[in-house]
Amino acid sequence: MKVLVAEKCGFCPGVRNAINLAKKTLEKNNVVYSLGPIIHNEDVVRQLAETGLHTVSRIDEIDTGTVLIRSHGATLAELQEIHTKGLNVVDATCILVKRVQKIACLLYDEGYHVIIVGDRNHPEVRAVVGSAPDVDVAGTEDDLSKIRLGKKLGIICQTTQSPDYFVQMVAAIARRGFSEIKVINTLCRETMERQEAAVKLCRQVDIMFVLGGLHSANTQKLAELCKKHNPQTFHLQNWQELDKCILFGKQTAGVTAGASTPDEVIDVFVQHLRAFEP
Repeated sequence: MKVLVAEKCGFCPGVRNAINLAKKTLEKNNVVYSLGPIIHNEDVVRQLAETGLHTVSRIDEIDTGTVLIRSHGATLAELQEIHTKGLNVVDATCILVKRVQKIACLLYDEGYHVIIVGDRNHPEVRAVVGSAPDVDVAGTEDDLSKIRLGKKLGIICQTTQSPDYFVQMVAAIARRGFSEIKVINTLCRETMERQEAAVKLCRQVDIMFVLGGLHSANTQKLAELCKKHNPQTFHLQNWQELDKCILFGKQTAGVTAGASTPDEVIDVFVQHLRAFEP
């Protein structure tokens, strides 16, 4: 089978940095705790767990030792609790997420009511909400009805969302009659480049595969965008999940991957796919 791979896919710098920090920290410490999964990829989390990285959901599960702040960041309250308990901290927060947190604080200081556009249940969004006062989340246009009109709004976005979605939400906000709106583009350039490359590729092939964790927001967005342009799009975690029946009758396949998908997962998938004879 002819297989094409997206020009940009796989680990982004933020994810690669988080994993490298985790490995270096584990070399110096027998036990390290991650406050939530370090990245949204089960295979990577499992591999790191085998070398001593324990994933916990709450700080009160940790008595002593080293805490790794995952790539999505942490709230001020969580950081304060870590400090109070006297735990060692290794910060693997993506620099772009830190930028969003800083912007949220600056907007608040300037008198703006901060709105972050994105998924309220995503850890990055929760970390931003917990990093500055008076931050609300707008995931849909219906959420805007809960925001009091007349306020000065400062609008930012979850880094892994798509530009089209951000523009759509900003336009909906602009139609509601707020007295002043300040919009700052906090989208991740790496994410946007991956989305553009994936859409370009999926238009050229019979079937499209998006590889990555099922809970990875950027991978989900890649799959969603590709499916709009090619209904024969499938989101898989690895080669083992592929039902070979869907390949019959297909001559060309495209492959892309989320920012938390290891190179070896992509390589294995592509090698097997190229060897397949429909």
